[in-house]
Amino acid sequence: MGKTYLLRALVEQYGGFYFGATAGTEAESLRQFSAALAEYASSPVAFSFATWDDAISYLFGLASPRKGDTPGGADPKAPLLVVIDEFPYLAKVAPELPSLIQRETDRFQVEGSRMRLLLCGSAMSVMGGLLASTAPLRGRAQIELVVRPFGYRAAADFWDVGGDPALAARLHAVVGGTPAYRRQFLADDVPGSLADFDDWLCRTVLSPFSPLFREARYLLAEEADIRDTALYHSVLAAVAQGNTTRGGIAGYIGRKSVDISHPLNVLEDSHLLAREEDVFRAGKSQYRITEPLINFYEAVMRPSWARLESGQAQEVWAQSAERFAAQVAGPHFETVCREYVLGPGRSLLSTSLGTVGGGVVTDPKERRQIQIDVAVVEPGSGGSAQSVALLGEVKWGTVMGVGHLERLRRARELLAVRGMDTGHCGLACFSAAGFSEALRVEARQGGVLLVGLDELYGRAVPEGVLT
Repeated sequence: MGKTYLLRALVEQYGGFYFGATAGTEAESLRQFSAALAEYASSPVAFSFATWDDAISYLFGLASPRKGDTPGGADPKAPLLVVIDEFPYLAKVAPELPSLIQRETDRFQVEGSRMRLLLCGSAMSVMGGLLASTAPLRGRAQIELVVRPFGYRAAADFWDVGGDPALAARLHAVVGGTPAYRRQFLADDVPGSLADFDDWLCRTVLSPFSPLFREARYLLAEEADIRDTALYHSVLAAVAQGNTTRGGIAGYIGRKSVDISHPLNVLEDSHLLAREEDVFRAGKSQYRITEPLINFYEAVMRPSWARLESGQAQEVWAQSAERFAAQVAGPHFETVCREYVLGPGRSLLSTSLGTVGGGVVTDPKERRQIQIDVAVVEPGSGGSAQSVALLGEVKWGTVMGVGHLERLRRARELLAVRGMDTGHCGLACFSAAGFSEALRVEARQGGVLLVGLDELYGRAVPEGVLT
């Protein structure tokens, strides 16, 4: 995501001490830290700390020096910026580090300190655990910042494909918004057009000679709490195959629901899996893979791994069109449409924005369930009922027609019968393939919004008006 890039730029701008940890033994890590600290302090003699206790005590001591003792002659009253990058590597070999930092932090809260300490790491579960429950550093942090990938619009601009929404949507469904995938991994190899997408995919993501080929595996392996990677890949594969409920995941991998609680929790803590509540049914939820490259790997690459390793990328991809549309592009497009409603599409709603999500509306008369892909629900307050501001359906490869609109209207009626306020509920159709002329006529009459790829990427104004 560029965390190290940002941290190095920060240190370059404001000065301070930067240390990038690497995987190693405790003795080697302490030796590397000591050498970096000695260089920063311009010490003519190399430091040789016997313990991490000594090292951390010296580091915090730099933040309260006597006049003239600041490294490099810096202003003794100026804040001291200290950045420790890839902190999980150090915490793994020296578990006492968070407690040592806690002790120094608490001491300087009384005495006063110029210390501005930034701890950074790629292992989300480890970094999140630093401030959780009874962890030593709980309550000591002033800011917890997650460096997230680019949104779908920013990613299109970053990859220079913003002028072709169809290409941008497919590209984002595969590699998401991780900036390093373009620059560091692919050396700026970007598909020139939608017609070039297939060849680009085969020579990059699906090529065993590309750094991206095994990246999905590495993303899983770098999380410290994930030990049985086969089990976790099976859980992710279940979700990628469309088994998005806890029971569905358990059935797919041949386990009981209670037996998969731990891997589900670990994947959530690692921000690789997200649990999304059904906005219409309390207690019901579905899981979604948050990293597009992992979803693409589990749905398209993993089932044909041996063939891809033998160089059959073009053959595998030619046979994966239906799977890509159903298991990768379609679900990802739903997520993008919700992101649109949370962002640029927010101004289209006549009411304040509530919870944005999806859910299922049961139709007892027809004995069916109506899937709502995009919904905006506002909680009730006082004596007012819960209200629905928007109901939307999303299609990736289907031209949407009046039938889709009628299904949304039926869902609105059913929610009204259940006691929800639907008086200001608008309807929206999202499609990457377009809309029928009959549906466009309905939109022009009001109460319906049509959003395609051009509208999602800001190249056109949505058709219709929500009333």
